[in-house]
Amino acid sequence: MGKLTFILGGARSGKSAYAQRLAEKHGGRVAFLATATADDAEMQTRIDYHRAERPAHWQTREIPFSLAAALSIAPLETDVVLLDCVTLLVSNVLFLDGSDEPDESAAMLRVDVEINALLTLIEQDSADWLIVSNEVGLGLVPVTPLGRIYRDLLGRANRVFAARADKVFWLVAGIPVPIEQYREAA
Repeated sequence: MGKLTFILGGARSGKSAYAQRLAEKHGGRVAFLATATADDAEMQTRIDYHRAERPAHWQTREIPFSLAAALSIAPLETDVVLLDCVTLLVSNVLFLDGSDEPDESAAMLRVDVEINALLTLIEQDSADWLIVSNEVGLGLVPVTPLGRIYRDLLGRANRVFAARADKVFWLVAGIPVPIEQYREAA
């Protein structure tokens, strides 16, 4: 089983750049899993920019949801996997029902299934995994029910990844701060 490193921080905190540096330092074959979808021109520009930042020899797969299922069908042959990012993965799963106002309990179940399937896959994989996510719990409480549901779902997913990770880093202004993990006694 490989190791899981969870990289968390605010928007534009340097999470992705740090994760890429860790992947490059690893020295092995790198697979990049992108969860972003280009729903508008601005997002397409962002995706194009991030594609251009990555080394051309990295294997890239764009999988917006059902990552474990997709990787079970077409496994990666790699030494390190960089998943960027849980933030968009949770958003994608939130809206899988096609509604503009998803049911919170149904969305929570979908996110839990997605995250647990991914963690099961990671536990069985020999590759090292780097997973990037945004910390959204440090700001104001969102004013809309949908915003609150999303914040809660992402916060829950982040807690699950952090609890299972071998290492957790919080990026602040581009500086990686290692987070010592609290482990409850069994």
